[in-house]
Amino acid sequence: MNPALEYHQLQTRRQFFEGAGLKVGGVALAQLLGQRALSAKSSSTGGVHPSLPGFPHFAPKAKNLIYLHMNGAPAQMDLFDYKPEMDRFFDQELPASVRNNQRITTMTSGQARFPVAPSKFAFERCGQSGILMSELVPHMKGIADDVTMIKSVHTDAINHDPACTFVMTGSEVPGKPSLGSWLSYGLGSESQDLPAFVVFTPTFPKDSQAQALFTRMWSSGFLPSKYDGVALRGTGDPVLFVKNPPGVNPGDRRAMLDALGKLNRKTFDRFGDPETQTRISQYEMAFRMQSSVPELTDLGSESKATLEMYGPNVQKPGTYAHSAILTRRLIERGVRTVQILHRGWDQHGNLPKLIKGQCMDVDQPTAALVKDLKQRGLLEDTLVVFGGEFGRTVYCQGKLSRENYGRDHHPRNFCMWMAGGGVKAGTTYGETDDFSYNITENPVHLNEINATIFHCLGIDNHRFTFPHQGLQQRLTGVEDAYPVQGILA
Repeated sequence: MNPALEYHQLQTRRQFFEGAGLKVGGVALAQLLGQRALSAKSSSTGGVHPSLPGFPHFAPKAKNLIYLHMNGAPAQMDLFDYKPEMDRFFDQELPASVRNNQRITTMTSGQARFPVAPSKFAFERCGQSGILMSELVPHMKGIADDVTMIKSVHTDAINHDPACTFVMTGSEVPGKPSLGSWLSYGLGSESQDLPAFVVFTPTFPKDSQAQALFTRMWSSGFLPSKYDGVALRGTGDPVLFVKNPPGVNPGDRRAMLDALGKLNRKTFDRFGDPETQTRISQYEMAFRMQSSVPELTDLGSESKATLEMYGPNVQKPGTYAHSAILTRRLIERGVRTVQILHRGWDQHGNLPKLIKGQCMDVDQPTAALVKDLKQRGLLEDTLVVFGGEFGRTVYCQGKLSRENYGRDHHPRNFCMWMAGGGVKAGTTYGETDDFSYNITENPVHLNEINATIFHCLGIDNHRFTFPHQGLQQRLTGVEDAYPVQGILA
């Protein structure tokens, strides 16, 4: 989108609303309370901000995205990439022909040996599709026929921070817009009283080691800041600075916003800075969220069966299970993109114990989320993505036994799965060698994952650009990246 064109469009909209007497700050409190809820089926042009002209580029299979990011990199051969042949290589040196001079991290570069550590966990074929899954994810086995398992994902980054930044922004260099921000910018909002892009950063098992999360993973980067993701907190106020301070009632807040809106519009008339419009919209959204957020987080209307499906932690704010059920409720209310960033998957040692705890935390709620969306008729309009930032090595880091081992970072291959609108259900795509070390069939780069996500939501990633620093920037980078046709429905 051309910023100059966007500026003129903003001016045009402003003049229209002024002429009609519909000033942004003049929304009545009665209207807020009486007409708060909008259907998730409402037109994107009627939301807080509309879609860009010509968006979506073609009829989408999905309207919403749920991204379940397992921060720290789950071990693919312990979860989804079954490699029984590794068992006979236990504690043997990984063949040099397999490692093929791969760069390794400083954490294992000083090791004298690279012994093979086969997974200790049993696998079985699941559902009618026969997708292989580990005993670690018994509940996900129940949704095997709903997912597309991609076993051949690869990335460029080898350390967590740049790798996670790459997953979420398409670049290892900070400062680029996140996936959710791109979608908010292009497709607009379908909700009047909740943000278009919401993020959860739930708790994780105490024994696990957590990588830091950075706000750039849900930042708008060089896009206008109104497309930032909004983080819902698990403790205290779900959103900071939304609740009125002591002694300030809704009427006072409304009067303050009306006066502030007038000042901001005068500023915009003088300088034409789109960020001024952002301030107006954010203040108004915060006001509306005073009603919408408490209603969202109140699970009193959920049935006992639904709550039990998500597991014992579903009513504990801040847990993964609680985030999962709120994710479904957000999708019902028209939120475009929801991300859950679950930490603790960085298992360089004591992996069998630690990964078991991580899976107990996420397995049941994840499966419940997919089932819940499906039984409510929402899965066909929602794309669900599950995965980490890279994989783990077959060679052991630290002490090795049949029952205990650790794994280093491995960007050459890892597993992700998708479910919902736009992808084939009950499909396995891609293959790796007997060591889950190199891709042997249908490699999929992370940029191709993002191109596929865009495609499911009706966006041609090559046509979705924003001018910045002399380039037509896009989520999938300057090189060509195409949707993975083999997994598209």
